[in-house]
Amino acid sequence: MSEQVSVTREIAAPAEQVWAMVSDVTRMGEWSPENEGGTWLGDAPGPRPGAKFRASNRLGKKQWKTVATVVDADPGRRFSFSVAAAGLKVAEWGYAFEPTAVGCRVTETWTDRRPGFFKPIARLATGVADRATHNRTGMEQTLERLAAAAESGAAPS
Repeated sequence: MSEQVSVTREIAAPAEQVWAMVSDVTRMGEWSPENEGGTWLGDAPGPRPGAKFRASNRLGKKQWKTVATVVDADPGRRFSFSVAAAGLKVAEWGYAFEPTAVGCRVTETWTDRRPGFFKPIARLATGVADRATHNRTGMEQTLERLAAAAESGAAPS
């Protein structure tokens, strides 16, 4: 059974605006404590189902890259992608957006897709033993930073 972690936060900004921020993978490093951003691969025009991007990650002195494929890209509603490393499924990340009276509710979800034999290898590569607990903390920080940027007007309009 796959581990899954979800974190939800209210953000005083329109769902479409926050979706645009999250789906611009080149900016993820502005919010995430681990991801340093992504680069669209091939002729990917941006967030579209099937588009691929390479993500750069860092934790202390450890660095690694992954390739992700966009699964859902529904503006203002959902953005999700599947992550692979070394040709293996690693995780699925998703962001769901619900309009509220003052902005939107954002839920970030991580689902572990690593095969059992790969977890010790991933631990060596990333330095993280308990990925679920680590990701929950990182997701809380990501949504806090995302909210601060969106609510300050630091997002594209």
